[in-house]
Amino acid sequence: MQKPRLSFWQIWNMSFGFMGIQFGWGLQLANMSGIYTYLGASPDDVPLLWLAGPMTGLLVQPIIGSMSDRTWNRLGRRRPYFLVGAILASIALFFMPDSSALWMAASLLWILDASINVSMEPFRAFVADKLNVNQRTAGFVMQSFFIGIGASLANALPWLFRQYGVTGTTPSGIPLTVQYSFKIGAVVFLLSVLWTVFTTREYPPENLEEFERTRRATYGNATGIAKVFRVVAELLREISSAFGNMPKTMKQLAVVQFFTWLGLFCMWMFFGLTTSYHVFGASNSDDTRFALGQEWGGNAFAIYSIVCFAIAFLLPKIAAATSRKTVHTFSLICGGLGLVSVYFIQDKWVLLVTMVGVGIAWASILSMPYAILSGALPAARMGVYMGIFNFFIVIPEIIASIFFGRIIRAIFGENSTAAPLYMVIAGGVFMLIAAAFVTIVRDVADVNVPEAEVLAADAHQPLIPPLTAQPVPSTGLIDKE
Repeated sequence: MQKPRLSFWQIWNMSFGFMGIQFGWGLQLANMSGIYTYLGASPDDVPLLWLAGPMTGLLVQPIIGSMSDRTWNRLGRRRPYFLVGAILASIALFFMPDSSALWMAASLLWILDASINVSMEPFRAFVADKLNVNQRTAGFVMQSFFIGIGASLANALPWLFRQYGVTGTTPSGIPLTVQYSFKIGAVVFLLSVLWTVFTTREYPPENLEEFERTRRATYGNATGIAKVFRVVAELLREISSAFGNMPKTMKQLAVVQFFTWLGLFCMWMFFGLTTSYHVFGASNSDDTRFALGQEWGGNAFAIYSIVCFAIAFLLPKIAAATSRKTVHTFSLICGGLGLVSVYFIQDKWVLLVTMVGVGIAWASILSMPYAILSGALPAARMGVYMGIFNFFIVIPEIIASIFFGRIIRAIFGENSTAAPLYMVIAGGVFMLIAAAFVTIVRDVADVNVPEAEVLAADAHQPLIPPLTAQPVPSTGLIDKE
């Protein structure tokens, strides 16, 4: 079926839900370490408490990806998952700042992460479903726009409440600025996704009979939980086969991804705590300066989201003039130096400058590895290899969650307020190591990627996008009009 060209506002409507998803994700990344600390967690406890994200992404994304490929009902193919995920995520967001104990906050985070993954996983495939090949770039650019808007507003919201005079805490010690932000985030998440669900229609499968045959071949007569187990069995079979034939370029990029995401996870877990202890000088979580540092850390995250959106449009031109490897190496160096430089900074305004480097790195992380990888993969197995590539994002996050707390206790002792700073610096070092490994990657990609084959492959293979809920922005090097 030749898909009709969509208007600007139709693309806007189909992408609008992504703003809500990013709003929820941004609130989590900027504030969860602080919430855990208010509830009594020490810095060495924080990594293990963050384990929910990578574990739920590892389990939920491949299942939802495969199930949405084979779903068709009155709401369509992807929209049922948008809606269910949004409802559950909004409930978790609403009650998160009312947590009275660590176990409650950690449980709500598991629900929140699983629900966000249910909502966001089908969004990338939604672009391919709705847009013809010539408009896919516009679709990804629009999603990138909402990534920047949603994350920036979420990160800055607690600080904005403080500027308007909101003070006080919940009975558990969580600032009201954070509580109000999460409750607004719950509403924004749900309403944004509802806007996309009710203003956008999906195209039915081109050959409904063939679609039903494929679905029956995958699920058999299975329903409910049996269907989930059937999907998992199919995934394991395909992943096992693909692992044995992994292209050399992908193996090289896997090392780059491993160190890159170790660095990012260090930043997400510890940057807010570093801002409170190192820049604002808080002595503990009861110090009034701790909350101020948490809010300012959110502002810093807003800066890197804005820089990411702004720089993403320039990277394709720079890569065309140099190479994708050069761009990615330089960008990771910028991010690494930005994080390492935090050691020398104690002025809150200068601290924001470090996030410029991180924003440049983030823009490249979301695009260049995938641009390099795509040309090294067989189009017929694009989906499953993208899923395997996601493992090299999830695995370092799991390693960080399990072992970083033990490392902190061994080196700095329990309850050390100095440990977060050095973990952020370690994150910068990991990014610099990743930059060094980029130089040995062999970029064999052909810019003339067969898009029709890629779309066909994505329709029949589970596609697992990056765990941060960020779709890969168009690089201009893959999507040629």
